[in-house]
Amino acid sequence: MALEAGPNFDPKQFAFDETLADAIYWTDERLSGGSTPEAFGANNSGTGVGGSTLHWGAFVPRADARDLRLKSESGQGSDWPLVLSDLVPFYERVEAFIGVSGPAAYPWDAGRRYPLPPVPRNGPAQIMAMACGRQALRATDAPAAVVSRPFTAEGAPARNACINCGFCHQGCRNGAKTSMDVTYLPLAVAHGAEIRPESVVHGLERGADGRISAVVYRAGGVDRRQRCRAVFLCAGAVETPRLLLNLGLANGSDQVGRNYMGHVATQVWGRFPDAVRMNRGYPSSLISEDMLRPADADFAGGYLMQSLGVEPLTFANSVARGRGLWGPALTAYLDRYEHLAGIGINGETLPSEANRLTLSDETDALGLRKARIDFGYGPNEARLNAHATRVMTDLWEAAGAQDIWVLERVAHTLGTCRMGRDGDDSVVDPYGRSFAIDNLWISDGSTFPSSLAANPALTIMALALRSAEAFLAA
Repeated sequence: MALEAGPNFDPKQFAFDETLADAIYWTDERLSGGSTPEAFGANNSGTGVGGSTLHWGAFVPRADARDLRLKSESGQGSDWPLVLSDLVPFYERVEAFIGVSGPAAYPWDAGRRYPLPPVPRNGPAQIMAMACGRQALRATDAPAAVVSRPFTAEGAPARNACINCGFCHQGCRNGAKTSMDVTYLPLAVAHGAEIRPESVVHGLERGADGRISAVVYRAGGVDRRQRCRAVFLCAGAVETPRLLLNLGLANGSDQVGRNYMGHVATQVWGRFPDAVRMNRGYPSSLISEDMLRPADADFAGGYLMQSLGVEPLTFANSVARGRGLWGPALTAYLDRYEHLAGIGINGETLPSEANRLTLSDETDALGLRKARIDFGYGPNEARLNAHATRVMTDLWEAAGAQDIWVLERVAHTLGTCRMGRDGDDSVVDPYGRSFAIDNLWISDGSTFPSSLAANPALTIMALALRSAEAFLAA
C-alpha cells in the first residue's frame, strides 16, 4: 500500500496552460536561508499520485563513475558506498521500462544504448548544437524520459508518442512523458497494490522492539492508523528528514537533515535574430557532458550542459527575479520572447556541514514544525559556477546571441539522509535501509552522499529498484 499526500489526477486534467499547473506543485511553506537560498515550490517539488515526476523535466543522464568516487579522486566531497557497475543494470532496466529516448551512439559512453530514438530537437537545441560545433565541444540528443513513438511496457498502460507541445513541466496529457502514474504505479496496482491519495503521513508508531509498527496519516480531515511490517519513506530530501526530525526517529548518527545539497543550475539567455520559438518541443533536447572534467578546471567535479526552452509565464518569473525587470521594461523584453533561447548547467555541489535542514518554530496545519533549509555555495561551487558561466556565455556569443544575461539559480533537493557503510556517519545503508530502525527504508534523493553532476531522477529510480530487490530478498 502507498500513501500519497496529493490527489490522484487524471492526465486529461493537465492543460496547455501554465496558470493551471499549481495543483501539481508542492507549495507548502518552507523557510529558505543561507548565502545562496534555494527557491522552493514549482522549481523542485511535486504533489499528487506520481509525485515530482508529474512536473519534472524528464532529463535523464546517468551518473558518471568519477562522480561516485569524487573524494578518492579529488580529496573533496564524499564517495558513494557503491560504484557505477552496481547501478548500470538498474539504469538499463529503468530506461527500458519507462521508455527513454536517446541517441543511437552516446559520445561519452560507447556501449550505451537507448530503447527509443531521440525526440526532435527544438529551437534552442539546434542553436546549442551549432554553437558547440563552433567551439569544438561534443553535444548530442539528450536522454529523455519521453517516448518518441507509441510505447507500451509490460504491465503498464499504452502511451502515445510525444506531440512536441512543450508543456512537460505542466503535466503530460497523453502520457508521453514518463511519470510514475503511467509507469510503475499501474504495474504495482496490477500486482495488488493499493494507492491512497490525499493521505498525509504525520506519525510513525514503534513497537516494544523499536521497529515501526504503524503509520498515522490524515485523510478527509480524520487521522487514521495503518499497521505495517515495513515502511518505505519516499518524500524527498525536504519532507523525509522533516518528518524524521519532527518524530525524533532514525537519527542516532545525528546526520538527518545534514549535508543538504542543491545543484548549481545557472542559465545563460540571449536574443537571436531569427525566431526560435523555444516553447515548442521537448524543452531540453540537447546535452553535452564535455565539462564533467574540464581540462582547465580549478574545482572538483564538473557539470552537464543542456539546451533550455521555458514557457512564457515561468520565463517571465525568471526574468523578473533574475534580471530585475518590472512593469513596462519586463513586458518590452517579453515581447521578444519568440527570439530568446537559453542554455543551462547541472553542476556538482559538495556536501557541507554548513548546509543543513532544521526545524523552525513555525508549525503547519498538522502541527509539524516547518522545514528551514540553509544553503550556500562554498568556494568550489563558486569556481565551478564562474567557469560554467564563462563557457556558456562564449557559446551563446559564438551562436550570434545579443543581449546575453545570466540567471543564477539552484535546482533539486538532495542529501539530508545520506547512505553509507557505517551507522555512525550515515542514516541508511547502501540499499536504503535505516541503520537505526531495521524495517524503515528511505528511497529518494535524500540518500545521496554527494550531488553528482547528473540530474537526480534516473539515479533515484535505479536506487529504488535496487532497494526493492534487497527488501524482497531480506
